[in-house]
Amino acid sequence: MTTPMRPPHAQRPSPPVPVARPTSTAFVIGVVVAGLAIGLAVVYFVLPRWLTTPDAATTPSAKTAAPASADAKRSSATLYFVAEDGASLVAAASTVPFGGTPAEQARNIVAAALAPAPAGFVSAIPSGVTLRGFFLTPRGDAYVDLSREIITGHPGGSLNEALTVYALVNALTENVKEVTGVQILVDGQQIDTLAGHLDLRQPLAAGPRWVQKGP
Repeated sequence: MTTPMRPPHAQRPSPPVPVARPTSTAFVIGVVVAGLAIGLAVVYFVLPRWLTTPDAATTPSAKTAAPASADAKRSSATLYFVAEDGASLVAAASTVPFGGTPAEQARNIVAAALAPAPAGFVSAIPSGVTLRGFFLTPRGDAYVDLSREIITGHPGGSLNEALTVYALVNALTENVKEVTGVQILVDGQQIDTLAGHLDLRQPLAAGPRWVQKGP
């Protein structure tokens, strides 16, 4: 005789095994502790690198060379100073910044002539004189506008006056071939003389007779 089968719903299922779940308080504490641990790791390991590592975009490379100065290029020049006898000029080799045009080169020559004399030489130009302006005409006349100290600081006398004037005239005509004559102005105005002897109302040509001959 066949045993009748019971319907599925008649079978009694096994009771579920209870699973332990953390309480809400323990879960919150775990999250907080994990956050603190991550924050400490950032403070001790990551932040110091951010603070001590230089920004490559703003820090210049040590291998990058500085650009060469425009004044580094110089040219040789002949300047004139008072000779030992005090009655003539003596030529001395020097160097001045290179000028791209005759006018620029002439300005550099004047600036060098107005500077304090090097050791062993005496300037024929009073100290404190500055260049106020310079103009070179197409025909070769150079107009040199000097500050009033060229007059107020001058010792006077016809010889000293000639040495002062031709220290400038000879330096310009010797070093800049485009310059054929030099006229000295003071504070932008034409003057008759520096000390009452040499006529300065027109450009002067080179004066080689004022330069000492030989040693």
